[in-house]
Amino acid sequence: MTQYKLLALNVDGTLLRSNGRIQPSTKEAIEYVKDKGIYVTLVTNRHFQSAKKVAKALKLDSYLITHGGAFISENLDHPIFEKRLSEDMTFNLVQVLESYKCNIRLTHERYSIGNRKRIASNLLSKSILNTSDSMFYPVQFVDSLGDTLRDEPVSATKIDVFFSNEVDKEEAQNVIQEAFQDVDVKEAQPNKLEIVQKGLSKEYGLRVLANHLSIPMGETVVIGDSIDDIGMISSSGLGVAMWNAPFEVKQAADWITRSNNHEGVGYMVKEHFRKQQREEFLRKIKIDR
Repeated sequence: MTQYKLLALNVDGTLLRSNGRIQPSTKEAIEYVKDKGIYVTLVTNRHFQSAKKVAKALKLDSYLITHGGAFISENLDHPIFEKRLSEDMTFNLVQVLESYKCNIRLTHERYSIGNRKRIASNLLSKSILNTSDSMFYPVQFVDSLGDTLRDEPVSATKIDVFFSNEVDKEEAQNVIQEAFQDVDVKEAQPNKLEIVQKGLSKEYGLRVLANHLSIPMGETVVIGDSIDDIGMISSSGLGVAMWNAPFEVKQAADWITRSNNHEGVGYMVKEHFRKQQREEFLRKIKIDR
């Protein structure tokens, strides 16, 4: 039986309920697995400070994989890994994007900056942080991102782009993919694109952290629910999909647990890891024998 050493958890749709809260059973399960000597991390598209807030609620002081794999750290000041779009690349991408009717948001571990262009309100609401986030994560909106970046360049971890229609989205995606060879353009949601450094993903971030901790990928357990979780679910030693995950995610997994609203993480962790003993205990048995 494989002795797993690293547990990686997606946040939204996996760790959190639909109302954004953590169930008590989930907190108990995290404590349970930590007591067995398992390293627990979060892997999320959220910015670092938002992920850190979730980690604090779980009493985790581990490295967190944030910004979709672009920023890995225990704290803001000393990341072990960061992969950004350069200042020039960020500026040039914004110049192209501002020719379309879209909302553009540049993310950084310390702040976010976006344009004020109005599109459908339901899409706009997804492009801004909620009120609690903005209390500790500065969010700024400007009339022209291009003009702002000329004066204050930004090296973004990611660019989120929300379009008012599918035609503009597809055209912008094609233009960017042809003109910028060093970026990946991902369709994150209907009418939304994410632009990141080429090769960046949650899986990439997990591999970086596992290597830093000297833990083989075959000794990791991943629990997720999103399409962008498929890579790390497939490459882990044990990949777990939430019941609320799309079919493609479930198909990639070794195990399907309950939904995020029905204690899926807590159930899986308790059910699987109760069979695994601490390494110190196993070493002691070998010595005694």
